Amino acid sequence: MSTQRTVLVTGGNRGIGRAIAEEFLAQGHRVAVTARSGEGPEGVLTVTADVTDAASLDAAFSEVEAQYGPVEVVVANAGITRDTLLLRMSEDDFTDVLDTNLTGAFRTVKRASKGMLKARFGRIILISSVVGLYGSAGQVNYSASKSALVGMARSLTRELGGRGITANVVAPGFIETDMTAALPEEQQKAYQEAIPAGRFATPVEVARVVTWLAGDDAGYISGAVIPVDGGLGMGH
Repeated sequence: MSTQRTVLVTGGNRGIGRAIAEEFLAQGHRVAVTARSGEGPEGVLTVTADVTDAASLDAAFSEVEAQYGPVEVVVANAGITRDTLLLRMSEDDFTDVLDTNLTGAFRTVKRASKGMLKARFGRIILISSVVGLYGSAGQVNYSASKSALVGMARSLTRELGGRGITANVVAPGFIETDMTAALPEEQQKAYQEAIPAGRFATPVEVARVVTWLAGDDAGYISGAVIPVDGGLGMGH
């Protein structure tokens, strides 16, 4: 088992974020999640925060630090969608998605890096998406925000790599969540036919890649993009 760490997952009350928090907990780590509303899994410290508000994030980190010590592993997972075709997309549709998915990750990482630099250890994991590099009609805003995380991780690697801090991107494809379950059956089938693996991933398959990146075995991996997409986005 990897060394016990203090872990913070943003947007950890549902979906992939919740699965990531549960997996870190199962592996014996001290885990906190941020949520705008709702609770994280049992056994996890839930702190209320909105990644679009730096002051609320700062307060959340302070609460986690007071209870669990400095955050050693941060998973920037909080994200929103505002899907619509380009000509119908308002400027707010675009900037709101970037403010949460991209600038939100920046705010989270900036606050986390203070403790990491002091400790000369850190794991920064940014949750992107297959559409960040594959593209998706109706998601100009979302795919832009998710592909930008790659440049962020690589710049962080160059800036912080000498201090024992890694920064990596995990790019999930289609995952079995409430969101995909709500899709019409024909649409689900069409998506599955495009995926070489022929199925959607389970949230735990994403979570275990994240926990591995945070662990002792992945200390020499940084600036990487790891797809968990059944082969959907190959070649990117």
